[in-house]
Amino acid sequence: MPIIRHEISIHAPIQVCFDLARTVEVHAGKTLLTKQIAIEGITFGLMERGDFVTWETTHLGMKQKLTSQVIEMVKPYRFTDSMVRGAFQSFTHTHEFIERVTETSMIDTFSYKSPFGILGKAANHLFLEKYMSHFIARHAQKVKRIAEATKY
Repeated sequence: MPIIRHEISIHAPIQVCFDLARTVEVHAGKTLLTKQIAIEGITFGLMERGDFVTWETTHLGMKQKLTSQVIEMVKPYRFTDSMVRGAFQSFTHTHEFIERVTETSMIDTFSYKSPFGILGKAANHLFLEKYMSHFIARHAQKVKRIAEATKY
């Protein structure tokens, strides 16, 4: 099972970073990689423990739906979402926040299992792990950009 870990420093308070990372509107939008919108469950605002969200998105040129649920939340330090339905066999995404003296470290840990057995494992090595790493890093940059532009 591949595990992707990404860490970024954000010059903003931990609460600002935590709230932005769980705001549906921050996850939504058109990027170079996806056209992602929330279509079911919580479709705006802050995700809380137990919330479901179904995303309609385009990954690798294929339009798809993915439903995840927030399964853990320790405010403002960590929350975890897990796939309920979607293209992966499974995934778990933990978002961690560590308050430093002048910044907040945001750490994403994404573990997943590809479908299609040996073909899925080959896809991981050929392109999927790199694609997902880039996707997670792009989202982290978006959180950083908004957090650092916020007046607090």
